[in-house]
This record gives sequence, structure tokens and C-alpha cells, in this order.
Amino acid sequence: MEHRITELQKTIEPLRQQIINHKVYSVITDIDDLKIFMQYHVFAVWDFMSLLKSLQNNLTCTNVPWFPVGKAETRYLINEIVAGEESDLDSFGNRKSHFELYLDAMKQAGANTSQIEKFISELKTGKNFDNAYSLANVEEEAKQFVDFTFKIINSKKDYLQSAIFTFGRENLIPGMFLSIVKELKEKSPENISIFNYYLERHIEIDGDHHSHLALQMTSNLCGDNDEYWIEAQQATIESLQKRINLWNGVYKQIMATKKALALN
Repeated sequence: MEHRITELQKTIEPLRQQIINHKVYSVITDIDDLKIFMQYHVFAVWDFMSLLKSLQNNLTCTNVPWFPVGKAETRYLINEIVAGEESDLDSFGNRKSHFELYLDAMKQAGANTSQIEKFISELKTGKNFDNAYSLANVEEEAKQFVDFTFKIINSKKDYLQSAIFTFGRENLIPGMFLSIVKELKEKSPENISIFNYYLERHIEIDGDHHSHLALQMTSNLCGDNDEYWIEAQQATIESLQKRINLWNGVYKQIMATKKALALN
């Protein structure tokens, strides 16, 4: 299946480059800009965890009584990823999910977590997504991003979920952004150290070990089915387009904030 993976990667490379070279990174010049970025990005971190757990539910048995589901190798691949994403170590040696780690980073930086917390709180009470978006005043770009992820989740097609998990979410942090964060950390480590750790951990775990596992998982699920590979490619393209749109929203918000401050 390696040639299938290579073909898909070649097709989506222009979109990946648009994300890696997005203009949003060049306008993040101080911690206030970073706060805006985090307040959008946290929705992608959260729905990534939802996508992950949907895959685990589909590919393993999470019910009682237990019965073997699918191939043992695929069960291993998703369970290995879940263990790292849902119960990793923070910089103090405490077990936390990557989402919880991201919230810690937001709080340390002084970013507003009330929106994502309100959104999740409303979902927990049984509100539908539209009501939760409205009550939490979620920006349109973040809403569209999450809606697409849950469209794929609700399709119940594990090979599509695996495809956007593998190709739409990994290895998309550019070196430019890492440099910006490191510079901010040097200026105010008391505000940026957790976020810097999150990014380094993301690259170490998600971008290396987990990406290899995810590639194998997608290859296993699509197999020799031409239709599955075509659908997987289409879903991945749309996923990357949603990421570009999310970054466009962050860019517009940062620029609007800078303009308002300049007028004061």
C-alpha cells in the first residue's frame, strides 16, 4: 500500500504547503497575538481528541461483554495512539490528555478559555452543536472546522476518520511558528513554557511515532479498495481546506485587533 500513501501525499502537498506557509504565523509578534491563535486552535485540539476516540470506538471493542473486533494489529495501532494522546505526561510528570495540557498552556499565557469551556459544558448538558456554538459565541471558522470533523465522525466510515486523522492533522507545525514561540518563551518563560512544551511534545510524539502508526492504520483500513482511497483523498483535501480557513479566521482576528489598538 506504500504507493497509495505516496500518491495521496503528493496530491495534498500543495495544500499542506499553504498551511505551513500561511501568513498567520508572520503576524504573531507578541503574546497577545498568540492568545488569539490559541483561542481558535483549541477547538482543533478538542475535536482531534473526539476523532481519536471515535476511531477507538470503531476499531476496538469498548462495550461489555467484550468481543474481538477487526484485526488485532489495527486495534494495537489505535490503542497505542490513544494512550499517548489521552494520558501523556506534562512537563511536571503529571498524566494529562493533550487537550488538558493545551488548556493549561492557555491559562498560563493568559488566553481566554471560557469559550471552549462553555462550549463543552453546553454539550455535556445535552445541547446540540448549534446551540452550544451559539451560547459560547464560537467564531464561524472554528465552527466550520469542528462541523467538518463531526461530519466525518458521523459518517461511521473508519477509513475516512483515519485519513483525516493521519493526513489532515499531523506534521503541520512549521519551523517558523516554533521559532516565534521560542522567542516569546525567552522573553516571558512564565507565560509560554507550557505551550512550548506542548509543541515540542506534539512534534516528538504525534509527528513522529504516532504519524507512523496512523499511516499504517489508514493503509490497513483502505486496503485494496480503490473507492476507499478516492474517498480518503477527498476527505483529506477538505480537511486541509478547513484548516486553511481556520487560520484565515485567526489572521483576520489578529489583524483587526492590531488595527483597533493602533487607533487608540
